[in-house]
Amino acid sequence: MLDVIDKGRETPDHPHPLLFVHGAFQGAWCWDMNFLDFFAERGFRAVAVSFRGHSSSTLDKPLRLCSIADYADDVASTVETLRRPILIGHSMGGFVVQKYLEDHDAPAAVLLASVPPHGHLPSLLRLIRRHPWRCAKFTLTGSPRDLTRGTTAGSREYFFGHKAPDTLVATVTDRLQRESTRAILVDMVAASLIKPARIDTPMLVLGAELDALYTNAEVRQTARTYATEAVIVSQMGHEMMLEPGWDVVGEHILSWFLSRGL
Repeated sequence: MLDVIDKGRETPDHPHPLLFVHGAFQGAWCWDMNFLDFFAERGFRAVAVSFRGHSSSTLDKPLRLCSIADYADDVASTVETLRRPILIGHSMGGFVVQKYLEDHDAPAAVLLASVPPHGHLPSLLRLIRRHPWRCAKFTLTGSPRDLTRGTTAGSREYFFGHKAPDTLVATVTDRLQRESTRAILVDMVAASLIKPARIDTPMLVLGAELDALYTNAEVRQTARTYATEAVIVSQMGHEMMLEPGWDVVGEHILSWFLSRGL
């Protein structure tokens, strides 16, 4: 059974629910801190799902063996309970959304600080050069604590911009969990890369100016892949839906929805 948080309701102005898809180490809770209420208060039904093995979602095999295809199946099973939702994915969740859209249609999709369709090998290589020992430990454990050392400073280095208060960074750090090493080190490197030619869903692509994981150039390349232009939000780190300025990100998404009559 999948952990799902469901707020708001469909309205005549916004008949499509929003399905929020989290990134690595997180769960539906990361959307519940800001975005679900933000969009529910503006007339949307806002739903967030936790992948299998995340938060209270159940698991039928070791987490380390879960694949991007498994996570895309979790999205598909949640979509079946909704009426043509718009998909919004962050980081690894953005990659999962793209994988889902290879074989499914949707009214629209939003990618936030997403893994590019060509995968994240360049990002991993940058991390390995910066912290080879930490990355070596992570490949064995899948624990974000081995990347961040479980500290506020370590978590900020990867996930947050300089405006995020220490209290927020500490709160999020405490909630981060182990992730599938197959998904991160195999599927998103080579084994399950996206086939953009199979995707024709309209996309909004947003990136963060200070993102330590995916460069602005990579975000713009993702946007070009889907025949659109990237929006780069200034003074933000990777956790675009959590840190100060998250409301600016929300307004960008809302404005795009309104421009498309969604």
